[in-house]
Amino acid sequence: VSESALGRLAQSGTVRITLNGDPYDLNPPMTIGRLLATLDIDRRQVAVEHNFTLVKRAAFDSAIVGSGDTVEIVNFVGGG
Repeated sequence: VSESALGRLAQSGTVRITLNGDPYDLNPPMTIGRLLATLDIDRRQVAVEHNFTLVKRAAFDSAIVGSGDTVEIVNFVGGG
């Protein structure tokens, strides 16, 4: 999604999403990639579900998060 397209999607104020089961307010326009950056999360270390659909890492910067959406972020944890 181009910056100009995101700009056209901008709304005034914030929108509320559900992030890992909790209410979370964000400033639109917001993509999954921007959300991860805002939360200081390494995109290489997580899986993201957006509205009950797994988002491919290649789509993080084009998947737009809007009002009422549900986002689940799962961290990969090594172990043995």
